[in-house]
Amino acid sequence: MPLPIYTVSDIRAIETRFLPETEPSLMERAGRSAAALALKIIAERPGPALVVCGPGNNGGDGFVVARELLLAGREVIVAFAGEAERLPEDAARAHAQFVAEGGTILNAPSGLPTPNEGWALIVDALFGIGLQRPIEGCLATLINALNAINTPILAIDAPSGLDADTGRQWGTSIHATHTATFIAAKPGLLTLDGPDCCGEISVFDLGIDRSLALAPSGHLIAPSLFASRLRPRTKNAHKGLYGDAGVLGGAPGMAGAVLLAARAALHLGTGRVYACFTDTLPVAVDLMQPELMLRQADHLPERLTALAVGPGLGVGENARQQLQSAIDRNIPLLIDADGLNILARCPDLAHALHGRQAPTLLTPHPAEAARLLDTQTAAVQADRLNTALELATLFSAHVALKGAGTIVASPDGRWFINTTGNAGMSSAGMGDVLSGLTLALLAQGWSAEEALIASVHLHGSAADLLVSRGIGPAGLTASETIIAAREVFNTWIGPI
Repeated sequence: MPLPIYTVSDIRAIETRFLPETEPSLMERAGRSAAALALKIIAERPGPALVVCGPGNNGGDGFVVARELLLAGREVIVAFAGEAERLPEDAARAHAQFVAEGGTILNAPSGLPTPNEGWALIVDALFGIGLQRPIEGCLATLINALNAINTPILAIDAPSGLDADTGRQWGTSIHATHTATFIAAKPGLLTLDGPDCCGEISVFDLGIDRSLALAPSGHLIAPSLFASRLRPRTKNAHKGLYGDAGVLGGAPGMAGAVLLAARAALHLGTGRVYACFTDTLPVAVDLMQPELMLRQADHLPERLTALAVGPGLGVGENARQQLQSAIDRNIPLLIDADGLNILARCPDLAHALHGRQAPTLLTPHPAEAARLLDTQTAAVQADRLNTALELATLFSAHVALKGAGTIVASPDGRWFINTTGNAGMSSAGMGDVLSGLTLALLAQGWSAEEALIASVHLHGSAADLLVSRGIGPAGLTASETIIAAREVFNTWIGPI
């Protein structure tokens, strides 16, 4: 089953449902789980562990971790940024138990030992998922000092300073090598700055059934979400069974965008692929991929089973008319790049999407999403999840908001986060390849939601495969991911 994702408010609701009847307490369970992970991390590392505890329940989790490490025979020092008499009840109990076991507590940040290379592990239990304000002053200095120490850092529930809903950093934040999060994954750990701040994420459900309190609206993308589609082809197959896909774009100087998308669609198994240009044909045949059929936009075939509009389309009047014609077709339609920019400038076309019977898919990067919503890119990045959901509702479309932790949102309010991919994908043409991969699955009869989540996951997996083989991340090109995507996709399908 795919991993469920819950927002912070959802987590609070689940905690309220189970807190009165849970024994041992959720704090005790969380601390023990994190301590077990900590012991694995430091199994071969000598030296003491430094546990940095904050003034709330996250600090209480840290005191439980410190006690468990102490009981396991490890040297532990706690740096406490708070006052014992002001701790919440459970956290105060955890503090007292650590002291009763002979634990050492120093004041933080003033009493923090001089940063050195001798720590086996730093445990961040300052703030967790509840922080909603910038970290400033001495606490910001403390976090920066901890980040500068060359040792593993285990964050408890969420790295301190990271918004667990959005992935934005509150001024500064812990950059952990490991994160132990509780009850469920949170969206901010998986998108925007979350992947850089969290390191390796371990989810501990603390022995409670989340779904009894609240069904998840979000999930981590994994092949299990579309496994029913991953079937080997029959020996009696022919190209007519695998769809006719069209890519429409290619204004002057932008022919490569169309060719990248079309090649990606071809390599993912589409029966026929048409590369259609708003400009005069750049060449009579694509010598790199002669299987493609090149057309001018006015000769876009009628029999298409899916269409992608936007790669290198331009934003002039001719481009607007081509997008209008595409919207009028009763086939699955993917809009990207300049197609999105035209939508942002033409409310009538945006409104026309609501009347479509066939599915519509939008794949904006943050700047394109900002144009669609008449806002700033920074506002999009500050709340990627709600931006994706707003776009899906506004345009009655399935939306992939690209970036670190791409978010896929459906018009019915469901959402998904992807964790494949790497920094090598920050290069020209990657979005065109994603359009082509998605188009291929649409043309072959996949539903809009399945096609979008599968292609996003596949594209990132292809880039990860290449980097694992020493190709990139620096210098990784979009065209290289096309062949790798074909390899990964056939691995998912399995042997014939």
